[in-house]
Amino acid sequence: MSAEPAAPGPAARRLHELDLLRIGAAVAVVVFHYTFSGWMQGHSPARFPGLGQVSRYGYLGVDLFFVISGFVVSLSAWGRPARGFVVSRIVRLYPAFWVAVTLTALVSVASGRFRVGFGQYLANLTMLNPVAGIANIDVVYWTLWAEIRFYLLVFVLAVVGLTRRRVLLALWAWLAVTAATQLGLLPGFVDLLGQSTFAHYFVAGMALGVIHRSGMTWELGVILALCWGNALYRGAGFAAGVGERYRTGFSTVVVCAVITAIFVVMILVALRRTESLGRPWMAHAGALTYPLYLAHAHLGFVVLAWLGPTVNRYVLVVGLMVAMGVVAWGIHAWVERPVAPRLRGLFTRAPGRRAGRIRSGSSATGKGC
Repeated sequence: MSAEPAAPGPAARRLHELDLLRIGAAVAVVVFHYTFSGWMQGHSPARFPGLGQVSRYGYLGVDLFFVISGFVVSLSAWGRPARGFVVSRIVRLYPAFWVAVTLTALVSVASGRFRVGFGQYLANLTMLNPVAGIANIDVVYWTLWAEIRFYLLVFVLAVVGLTRRRVLLALWAWLAVTAATQLGLLPGFVDLLGQSTFAHYFVAGMALGVIHRSGMTWELGVILALCWGNALYRGAGFAAGVGERYRTGFSTVVVCAVITAIFVVMILVALRRTESLGRPWMAHAGALTYPLYLAHAHLGFVVLAWLGPTVNRYVLVVGLMVAMGVVAWGIHAWVERPVAPRLRGLFTRAPGRRAGRIRSGSSATGKGC
């Protein structure tokens, strides 16, 4: 859900088109929560039975986040010391997260709609609360735990040094572990790191990063094909689970079509076929992705429950989305931008020294997301 500088490659440039994809994915998730998930779970009296037939598929924005994360985060570790990679992750992820967690906790407690304990709040600030089995304060934070486990694998690669061959070997190994897990050949704890439910997206993103650096090969094509096939298989199963949660149906055809579109678009980005579409303004929109994703859900549900009975539902949702955009801008402008260099200074002696890098998104995954 957060953007990340990638390592230099041929014709280094800012990937503005990824900024657009990221904010588009974030908006899809927001619309999903406000016009489908909210009223289906009883968090909002504003019902959207017609629009919900389309917006219910907005949760697939997270799938796009994971592919983008695999793409840019792995590239960001290329040629960077392992310690530098860790610092970049801490600096990029935590300041906005701390503010979002605090704001969400305060509003949840004040409204009485969501219970938040002080110990739960402190645990959430670490992002590692799932390790202790402590619930997330906000429903959207589950993706951060998936991202952190991915970062750990990238960190291991950074320790040994990223090369094209090492990355490809790592991708084949990850795919093998995923297949063995899905066949029940490995114990469940292995999936804590392997996370087979979404591994195909991270693997595909990393493969696309290699393509962006050095071009397409048959080996990378096979890896992408395997990832795409497993994404369709797991995506259909995941959609069935989501349908059970909301007691409604999801079209397997639509889910598979969206997943296929994600792969096609990201392949075009990796092959540099979308460069002409990028515009500088997209960077400003992309910078709002991470704080918007973090802050929108439970805060939005509180507002929907408060104003839903008296305000036109469409006016309310549009106004709420604008308001959440303002909140996201405030977190980015008043927290991320000023705090990031200071926090980086705590970890490095030369916080101002930056190598030229391809940039996608804001000041420093996605995400993510």
